[in-house]
Amino acid sequence: MLSCADGAAAVVFVRTAGGWGLGRNTVRRAVCPGSFDPVTNGHLDIIDRSSRLYDEVIVAVLVNQTKAGLFSHEERIEMLREVTKGYPNVRIAEFRGLLVDFCRAEGAAVVVKGLRAVSDFDYELQMAQMNVGLAGVETLFMATNPLYSFLSSSLVKDVAKWGGDVSPHVPEVVARRLAERMVPDAPNG
Repeated sequence: MLSCADGAAAVVFVRTAGGWGLGRNTVRRAVCPGSFDPVTNGHLDIIDRSSRLYDEVIVAVLVNQTKAGLFSHEERIEMLREVTKGYPNVRIAEFRGLLVDFCRAEGAAVVVKGLRAVSDFDYELQMAQMNVGLAGVETLFMATNPLYSFLSSSLVKDVAKWGGDVSPHVPEVVARRLAERMVPDAPNG
């Protein structure tokens, strides 16, 4: 039996090879993976909601050396640390290779993914099934807040490239960095 912050007792059940059992001193740890190039308010919504469900949330920034992003992985990590500093149970890390290997190394049994639309689900379901098959890592699909259902890092970059105001869609530090990095192209005509 564990004690919650409000003094109530809580029982934690964990899944083991032999079935379900009572967990003792179990830290419920989840991973929120992504490229975060750049982090958006939609990402932050998923991180915030995950931080209320799990004892620890690791925001895992994919380092893909074959794909050049707008921001380096160091810059993305720096921005994520800035915008999540108010969450004591959230930490930022980078990973290379298979997500399940990262989860195993971090002791995380759950990956949290935000879903904006059915098209997201088609791809993410395949990944979730592969992750379970490879390492027994489960995936929690979290429906995106309708305020952010259209939002993606790619869309934010496209709007910023043309000088559009992305400040309602990204944290202030990201809006500032985008304005510094992106010089609007001249419009056609």
